[in-house]
Amino acid sequence: MTEHNHKSYKFLDAITIAFTVFLIIGNLAGSVKIIRINLPIFDWGFSCTAGLLLFPVTYLIGDLLTEIYGYDKSRKVIWSGFGGLLLANLIIQFYFLLPADPNWGLGREFETVFKQSFRLSMASMVAFFCGEFTNSYIVAKLKIKNAGRNQALRLILSTVAGELVDTVIVLFLGFYGAQGYPVDLIYRFLVTNYLFKISWEIIAYPIITKPLISYIKKAENEDYYDYKTDMNPFHI
Repeated sequence: MTEHNHKSYKFLDAITIAFTVFLIIGNLAGSVKIIRINLPIFDWGFSCTAGLLLFPVTYLIGDLLTEIYGYDKSRKVIWSGFGGLLLANLIIQFYFLLPADPNWGLGREFETVFKQSFRLSMASMVAFFCGEFTNSYIVAKLKIKNAGRNQALRLILSTVAGELVDTVIVLFLGFYGAQGYPVDLIYRFLVTNYLFKISWEIIAYPIITKPLISYIKKAENEDYYDYKTDMNPFHI
């Protein structure tokens, strides 16, 4: 365990930065804009937040972290992302306190967008915490139970569980009762967003996730199993 904790890795810092950047941008910028995705082939479309296009990447990174480096390293990265998102929101709250130049003309728009973003970010932080740790925990436990086999099934099942927890929490804490978001729209978001995330994971696995995990495992000479890891998410 000590050797693992002090081992030097080539990609872990870069992965941590990418995880945090995707998380912050997806929450602060992507959570307040509702977009429409149309699928001409099926003559069907659905509405979602713009952040939905980025958010599955954080789960892909979470899968990658736990599968390669283990639950302990993944836990530290999740807390890093959580801390970065919290700090970003506190900075925005500080910006609210600064008097706007009367000649600017966009003060009200700024507050309208980012006050809604703050609520969504707070909801997203709770959802993110619960969903990511659910995902990481299941990846670690299934890896041990399957002796490293059935990687695709393990990662997809963990995402199914983690994304369900995340999607339900963020939509109801972030949107329920908010102006412009009736209950029927929230339920549509719940179904379409969840299906999109799961479909993204299934499609991405053979194209992105599997080759990336294989490459990094070989480059890092690491394939960690959490036999003795304390799985408490608060034990950093």
